[in-house]
Amino acid sequence: MVESEDLVEAARNASIEPVELLVAGENVVPELLAEVSTLGHAPRVVGIFKGDDLPVGARDVTLALWRVTDPGNVGTLLRTADAFDAAVSLSLECADPLGPRAVRASAGAIFRVPLVAWNDTPDRCVGLVAHGGAALSVVDLEPPLTILLGSEREGLPDALVTQCHKATIQLPGDAESLNVAAAGAIALYELSRRSRETPRALTGQRPRSGRLRGSSRDRNPREPFP
Repeated sequence: MVESEDLVEAARNASIEPVELLVAGENVVPELLAEVSTLGHAPRVVGIFKGDDLPVGARDVTLALWRVTDPGNVGTLLRTADAFDAAVSLSLECADPLGPRAVRASAGAIFRVPLVAWNDTPDRCVGLVAHGGAALSVVDLEPPLTILLGSEREGLPDALVTQCHKATIQLPGDAESLNVAAAGAIALYELSRRSRETPRALTGQRPRSGRLRGSSRDRNPREPFP
C-alpha cells in the first residue's frame, strides 16, 4: 500500500500500475482513507500494488543488509542504491521493504531497485565493520561486488564475513560509528568515485571470493517478495 500521490507517480514512471487506486472525494470518502492510513494525516491518494510487479534481476553491485531492522534505514538504503545503480538483498529479520515506513523512506526507489535473493548476490564481497578492517579507501571495490552491511547494534557476525574482506570507514571525529544508511552511502559513493576516475577500480586490496554464509537463508532461503 502506497499513501502518496508522489509515490504512485513514481510507480507509474517505472511502468508499474496499481491494482487499486483510491482517491479521496472521487471513488472513496476521505474519512475511509483516514482510517486505513498509517500517516498522521489522511492521504488524498492510496495505491495498492502487487509485489510480483516490482523489479527483479541482478546488478553489478548489491547492498546486502544483515538484520537491519529499522524500516527507515532499509528504505533509505533502497534510495541510495537507486542513486548508484545498485541492487539490494535482505537477510531474514530485516525490516519489511514493503512496509509503509520503508516505502516512504525509499522515495519511490522500491519501484526501481531490484531486491535480490540472499544467495544470488555477487560472489566477491566487502563487509563494512566499525573497527579493525582495512581502510575503505584502499580496498578494491571493482564490480561485480556485494557490499555487506550489518545492524548498528550487532554489526556483522564473524561467521558471515569469513569469505569477505573487512573494510572500515575511517572517522576523523569522535563518533564511535556511523548509521548503517550513512555507511552504505559512503561505500557506494567511493565505488562510484573510482569508477569515474578509472575504467576499472584497481586500487588497493582485492576481496576474497565466496558467497555469503552464516545466514539463515542458507538453510531456509526465501524470495524477496511474499
